[in-house]
Amino acid sequence: MVRWHPLPVLLIGMLTLASRATAAQQDAAWRAAQVAAAERSEQIMATAARRKDLLDQYRVMMDAASAAPAEDRVFNIIFSQYLSWYQSFIGDYPNAQASYSIGQPAQPDDAPSPLAAGWRMQDARVAIARLARGRRVVLFNEAHNVPLTRTLTVAMLATLRAEGFNYFAVETLYGDDHALAKRGYVTADSGFYTREPIYAEMVRSALRLGFTVVAYESDQPGTADERERTQARNLYDRVFRRDPRARLVVNAGYAHIQESGAYLGGRSMAQYLQQLDGIDALTVEQTMLIPHPQATQDHPWYTAAMATRHPDQPFVFVDRDGKPWSLRPGYDVSVFFPPPRLRRERPTWLGLWGLRRPYFVSGDTACAQRWPCLVEALPANEGDDAVAADRLLFDPPPNPPPLHDRVRPLRGATAGELYLRPGVYRLRISGADGRVSVRRNVRIPAR
Repeated sequence: MVRWHPLPVLLIGMLTLASRATAAQQDAAWRAAQVAAAERSEQIMATAARRKDLLDQYRVMMDAASAAPAEDRVFNIIFSQYLSWYQSFIGDYPNAQASYSIGQPAQPDDAPSPLAAGWRMQDARVAIARLARGRRVVLFNEAHNVPLTRTLTVAMLATLRAEGFNYFAVETLYGDDHALAKRGYVTADSGFYTREPIYAEMVRSALRLGFTVVAYESDQPGTADERERTQARNLYDRVFRRDPRARLVVNAGYAHIQESGAYLGGRSMAQYLQQLDGIDALTVEQTMLIPHPQATQDHPWYTAAMATRHPDQPFVFVDRDGKPWSLRPGYDVSVFFPPPRLRRERPTWLGLWGLRRPYFVSGDTACAQRWPCLVEALPANEGDDAVAADRLLFDPPPNPPPLHDRVRPLRGATAGELYLRPGVYRLRISGADGRVSVRRNVRIPAR
């Protein structure tokens, strides 16, 4: 059962700001429509949460999206974010981002382009490792429905652990999963975003590396500013008050990590944390300079950098002295992610920049041509309640397809690839009735 999820107030706030473009969108009717759409979205997700398995929950969300009239613009905008979370949960990453995408137009306070003289491109992992030396806190942010923005964090964990960081705090992890450290992996009841495989891999990796994983989410109702304040207080109380010598890595959403400026009518979690502990954190911004489903949504500096540098790894810009470039005030460094390359309709960034390898799955064989069919890979040493290391949903359209067919994972293909670290996994294959039809072990060899 889903007990907590991101604040609808945040989405409503963004829509309210966007609506200022025209006077007609400022009236009470528009704001009331936003509230009604958020409440309706909540009700649909609550209905989905009562279903027994993830595939059934996803189908509830997809059916609601398909049934919504195109002219119901406010609901479609708000519900698209809810839908995108579930698309990411079942491993349908291209459609998750297509459903809900925040464009990045140029802003007045943007820094000048780093393509100007004096800045050079550097591998993000190398630069962040150097910048983190001697720091007590490193803050990474993410776009919740774009797990691309989690991949660098996962890839950096081993380096940061070797540097001496020993606590890892993640947003929306439930504080009452007291068996997490002993168990070594998250379950569907461990948190909200942790149901997504790369997020689960982030926590799994941290535990294996010896980090103490900390839940810091606010579980109290209140304003957005109260949530920020409570998150910071939880981090301080659960890490630095208990261990004054602690070194902390934090994963948070969007502008929770900004170190200056107003945020949602108050201050950000990072600002409140600095007020409490006096520590100057390294803030790594990962949500602005990313590829979008439509190139027109990309930031102009991103477009220019991709056209001239042609990267295949996340990177940053630094000057001759090693000082990092940041797009906006309030962050220490901005990360550029390369455009996605699709292989069998899945982005190759699922390889986590060299940590994981593709494993071919034939849906026709594994699923015996019974659709929809969810294929999950669970580490062999983890229980059946573990969130999978990766998932594939095969859901080809019927023949002939419906007149108004819904979005299909893998574009309807019946073959795909799971991305897995070297090791032994248990493949679990289940259908629309929730029954597990096949369980078999596979081994992913080391390179």
